[in-house]
Amino acid sequence: MSEKVNLHVGSVDEMGKRFVGAWHRLESGKKVRETHLTFFSLETMLSTLSPKRLALLRQVHRHPAKSVADLAKTLGRDYKRVHDDVSALARTGMIVREKEGIHAPYASVQATVSFDA
Repeated sequence: MSEKVNLHVGSVDEMGKRFVGAWHRLESGKKVRETHLTFFSLETMLSTLSPKRLALLRQVHRHPAKSVADLAKTLGRDYKRVHDDVSALARTGMIVREKEGIHAPYASVQATVSFDA
């Protein structure tokens, strides 16, 4: 897994072009270790990455949590809201929930917004 996740607001065509570009680099013998997540609207990306969710991501990256309850307590937030946030971020792949606990595998997030989408 890469240290950085690349977030994009764009179209399926743009997502396909990134995939094909990575495929061609692999075929030419280059290593490709990158992670991309595409949102199809800026509104979806911004609601997924709200300030509280970004704070949660930062906390879990620095200090993986044993459970949602532990994370909610550490953040001083309501359990249900933290559970909802962890579930939303896990669906995107930005947080990983495993038997051992919850962690964020990326050290940084880079976002690109295409206005042609």
